[in-house]
Amino acid sequence: MGDVTDLFNRPDALNLQNVSPPVQVALLLGLSALLPAALMTVTCFTRVVIVLSFVRQGLGTQQVPPNLVLTGLALFLTLFIMQPVLNEIDQKALQPYLQKQLAGPDALRTGIDIHKRFLLRHTRKQDLALFLHLAGNTTVQEPEQAPILTVVPAFVISELKTAFIMGFCVYLPFLMVDLVVSSVLTSMGMVMMPPVTISAPFKILLFVLADGWHLIAHAVAASYS
Repeated sequence: MGDVTDLFNRPDALNLQNVSPPVQVALLLGLSALLPAALMTVTCFTRVVIVLSFVRQGLGTQQVPPNLVLTGLALFLTLFIMQPVLNEIDQKALQPYLQKQLAGPDALRTGIDIHKRFLLRHTRKQDLALFLHLAGNTTVQEPEQAPILTVVPAFVISELKTAFIMGFCVYLPFLMVDLVVSSVLTSMGMVMMPPVTISAPFKILLFVLADGWHLIAHAVAASYS
């Protein structure tokens, strides 16, 4: 499958002036339906929301914080982390296009190149090589030459691995608390008492005393620096 940027070589690419208004509206609605998938796959949202989910599971508080709170926090952390990339796209692609200094295809190509550099910085080479191999692409010599449709899935699985590694590091201290509480209850002969009932307050206290949300936000943001 060729790269999306190959469309830019056509003189009529992205020229919607010849398309009827109903078709334009349908295209815009179709693209808007892809925004949630784009948010989860081409930004740091995947890593952030998985790490936050591991924190909640480690605390054992089930639905506290609620899903809406975790999703909202993940969204705004994503916007914060992606701000430098968005600013660069705005300065080098969007603003020149709005000021008639760049044509639509050139502005879109510039924006995609800027964003692809971000994706490649956080993509493991073996993941990128995997999808290049699956695509049968033997012409790519440097990561920057990889098509965007190959970079995106490689970036996603790299993010998943990193998120699970960070989640393991977050989950481990809570697991140690569970083991200690379980051992104490067993030594006291209270084998029928669920360890989670006793360990949950201690885990919450440990998390609060360690300023856990501050540490989690710092770790996630610093992982992209």
